[in-house]
Amino acid sequence: MLMRIAMISVHTCPLATLGGKESGGMNVYVRDLTRDLGRAGIGVDVFTRSQDEHQPHIKHDLGNGNRVFHIPAGPERPMPKIELFQCLPEFVGGARLAAALLEEHYDLIHSHYWLSGVVAHELRNWWGVPMVHMAHTLGAVKNRVAQRAKEYEPELRLENEAMLPAWADALVVSTESERAEVESLSAGANGRVAVIPPGVDLSVFHPYPQAQARRELEISTGDKMVLFVGRIEPLKGVDTLLRALQLMQQSGEMPPNLCLSIVGGDPSKPRETRHAELEKLMALRDEFGLNDVVTFLGRRAQETLHCYYASADVVVMPSHYESFGMVALEAMACGTPVIASDVGGLAHLVRDGETGFLVPGRDPAAMAERLRCLLSDNELRARLGRQAADYAEGYGWAGITRRIIELYERTLAAA
Repeated sequence: MLMRIAMISVHTCPLATLGGKESGGMNVYVRDLTRDLGRAGIGVDVFTRSQDEHQPHIKHDLGNGNRVFHIPAGPERPMPKIELFQCLPEFVGGARLAAALLEEHYDLIHSHYWLSGVVAHELRNWWGVPMVHMAHTLGAVKNRVAQRAKEYEPELRLENEAMLPAWADALVVSTESERAEVESLSAGANGRVAVIPPGVDLSVFHPYPQAQARRELEISTGDKMVLFVGRIEPLKGVDTLLRALQLMQQSGEMPPNLCLSIVGGDPSKPRETRHAELEKLMALRDEFGLNDVVTFLGRRAQETLHCYYASADVVVMPSHYESFGMVALEAMACGTPVIASDVGGLAHLVRDGETGFLVPGRDPAAMAERLRCLLSDNELRARLGRQAADYAEGYGWAGITRRIIELYERTLAAA
């Protein structure tokens, strides 16, 4: 059956450049799912908050007639997520007005992250259509791994996330362990949680000759390249990776031509205006004597990332928590092995000894050992890379989107 979907993504736009403070895997998920739904003949309008007054409020950049609505709600500039909560009534009003002016009717609402879930709950009541929600991350889980007061998620988020399972007609999670977490928040979620992992665009992320990728990026073919891609925030554990390199340097086991490229953040900003975590990591690089090894590249457009993955000898995800781990999947699809923390979705996604290695979280010694192992063994690296690419093929968007559409149809049938 053909249908129209209102996709709600309040705090992050699917068209945003990756590596920013609030841009990452969720942007990619919403963008690629919307595109693939369009290919399947399903109409989607994505509603996101306007963060730039110079951007058109309607953009048709997702193909097949699917659109992105930039809804003014609060000042049209980036804001901390928790401050967006007070802008949600204005966002709801803006979404309702846009739909009314264009005489759009939606069959179902699909929301992403807790802020969007609050909006979807209100729109569900106004429009009288069912709601599917995907948390992407859970505040309660993030608080379990937080080490400093400023890393804790606020009570406002925890309260709303506890109510969302009861508000939604169906919930999407990436892994079985995430299903257990969601069901522990609310007994009402039982039986309404579908495990459907994110997908990867295999037309973009696929094995690519390393020498060619490095020529395109003007990277030396003789270097051993370690790569990190992601937001620059404490949860991503980049400090653990830097400490692992320090251990390798101290033990004399660091290859003389090793380089670590960090994609994310904005190192070009004046020092006093840089994000605190980026400034901390740059100071650690200096303290550890890694200036000639570590390069902060800043944000990179999604369409160039496959070249970075293909150029790398290994991609490292030292996160303290990931609900899934989109970067790991993209890297594996490009035939690059991954070393990841044995946490959250990464523990399900990365096959230890088959597509890369899992190491205990916050353990620089274990990470250093696996880096030494991979960087010193060309045959092992090539074998894990081939197996990673084969494994990632099972996550192609076409199959994942079919499962999402089937969930939509079941939800509509039960409404």
